[in-house]
Parts: sequence; C-alpha cells; structure tokens
Amino acid sequence: MANDKSLLAQADTSLPQLNYAVELEQLAASVGFDWPNIDGIIHKIHEEIDEVKAEVGIPNNQARLLDLARHLNIDPEKALKAGNQKFYRRFSQLEQIVKEKNQDIKQLSLDELDTLWDEVKQDEK
Repeated sequence: MANDKSLLAQADTSLPQLNYAVELEQLAASVGFDWPNIDGIIHKIHEEIDEVKAEVGIPNNQARLLDLARHLNIDPEKALKAGNQKFYRRFSQLEQIVKEKNQDIKQLSLDELDTLWDEVKQDEK
C-alpha cells in the first residue's frame, strides 16, 4: 500500500455503483478477504434481509429488494453508493490496523481478517 493508500483506491470510481462494488470486492478478494464458498454468501444475504425486515416490520414471506426500496422511498443507486463507501471505509480501517501491527495482509488467514473486520464494525457503533 504505497503512500498509505487503500488497496481499494485502485477501483474505478467512474463506474456505475454496481460495477464499482464488484471492483471493490475483487480487490479485497485479491488479498484473501473473500468468502470461501457460496454458502457463506447466501447465509449473509439472508441475515441482512432479516435485519432489514425487522427494521421496517416486513414479514419474512415478502422480499423483493427493489420493490422494498421503492416502497421505502430509497434510491437503490444512492443506497449502493452508501454501501460502497461503508465497505471502503471499513476495509481501509482494517488495512490500517494490519499496518499498525506490522503485518502483511496477504499473510493473514480469512479468520484473522474476519476478526479485524468485526473489530472495525464494533468501533463504528
């Protein structure tokens, strides 16, 4: 990470937010911050949907995300941009912790990275 810049700074910010999100994820995955298989991704999606439903009082049998965004007057592009910014901020903080510990992010296991990710998330609360 030359010049103390995040690895994620390499992503093309001129892309539409969905494509930018994919680039952010690919860059993070390049240093091992990635799901080991699809099961973890699916579990996380269900977890996130359940959180949204709980917040807005939607029963579990309803869940079309774009319809939900429309009904909540949420601009999906803006929501994705905010999510990208949050991911960038958290990953950059994770990188900073790794740097402060004089470690190489590529040498850390996914469990170690997840632990640091959880620390960053806790610090935001």
